[in-house]
Amino acid sequence: MVPAGPRRILRRALFQFVQKISATEDAREMACNTLQGLLQWHPRVTVKSNEWYLPYSELGTSQLERLPSQRSDVIILTARFRSGSTLLWNLFRHLDGITAYYEPFNERRWFDPRSRGSHMDPTHKNVDDNYWREYDGLAVLQQYYRQEWINKSLFMDASFWDPGMKRYVEILIDKAPGRPVLQFNRIDFRLPWFRHNFPAATIIHLARHPRDQWCSSLLDPTCFPKHGRMDQFPLHDKFYLRLWAQDLKYHFPFLDEKTFEHPYQMFYYIWKLSYIFGKNFSHYTIFFENILRNCESQLKDLFYVLNIKDYDIEILKSLITEAPVSKWLSYADDEWFRRHETICETVLANFFGISNTISQPELDDCAVQATP
Repeated sequence: MVPAGPRRILRRALFQFVQKISATEDAREMACNTLQGLLQWHPRVTVKSNEWYLPYSELGTSQLERLPSQRSDVIILTARFRSGSTLLWNLFRHLDGITAYYEPFNERRWFDPRSRGSHMDPTHKNVDDNYWREYDGLAVLQQYYRQEWINKSLFMDASFWDPGMKRYVEILIDKAPGRPVLQFNRIDFRLPWFRHNFPAATIIHLARHPRDQWCSSLLDPTCFPKHGRMDQFPLHDKFYLRLWAQDLKYHFPFLDEKTFEHPYQMFYYIWKLSYIFGKNFSHYTIFFENILRNCESQLKDLFYVLNIKDYDIEILKSLITEAPVSKWLSYADDEWFRRHETICETVLANFFGISNTISQPELDDCAVQATP
């Protein structure tokens, strides 16, 4: 029999080894394959309102309705990278009575001067000051922030349990001196969770044409041409595309990197899934191209939905710099893009059980979707 002292040492070493192994993709894939179809991820219990009341009057009661997560003035902006989300955030930042937080989950940790650095993206035009002004004095966020939010558990349904993430967002809401606006690039697949945990918030979904967004995500499209291969792409993956596919493939198996002919297919899959989630779980959808083409009417419609009445449209218009539209034409012709998109659309239709797809106009003049 091993003495107690050495046994504790061996036990600790074994657990540390198992923990390290369990964090690998191989272990995750094995666990997913083993448990697939065997588990219900949350108990299916329906509690009626008349069953919620306590049978003993002296017991404590829920204070959920008093939490910042229940506030009805909260605005959440959700969008993919390189979709014009910084522009939309910057417009809100220039409204009186608004506190607009830029990418709360960003790995630069805007609340920490030691990690956030000082550099600004030169493609973000008319952003004065910096990204982190609204985070000054919010060092308390350090207690809750987790680096894994940027690329792990990117899909979160309503039942997903992450009280740390909820508390992190609640602090931002509670500490905002004005009406809180939170602009995210990492929550499209977490919108079911946000709708459940922030039920009174208004969620705005921003979308951009995938072909132009793909070119923008490369920063310099000439560095990775249309005949580029998947094994050449990692050096040009500037916005976490492969990391997202790696995490989401356990929910959407067709995102397995080995199956792609060209990385645009991987990009298109995630773009389309993100668009589907945005349309289903947001309250209002707006297109980047429409903001550029007719910003005054687009912003007036948006602010009407949000009950924002105090704004100077001329100041907001001055913040909008004309961006190239249909830049994709210099990358590849329509036939090339359409071929890859058709492959993806066919797989998606099969996955979601859509037997007949109908092409819609690229841009809707209203670009609005109201969700109860």
